Amino acid sequence: MAEDINFRDFTTGEKLRVAGLVARMAKRGLAGDTVDLSDLQRRVERIEKAAERRKNGK
Repeated sequence: MAEDINFRDFTTGEKLRVAGLVARMAKRGLAGDTVDLSDLQRRVERIEKAAERRKNGK
């Protein structure tokens, strides 16, 4: 079973991209309760999956 990834498993570029996406999510969240964040969440998940594949060598 694959281990969970840690923040140190991300490259510097991935860390910056995730931080930027989280900031965009926060900005959208301030707009109201009915804001759709799923597109940004999917982008973060893709970055996480890439880091996990690299960590596990696949």
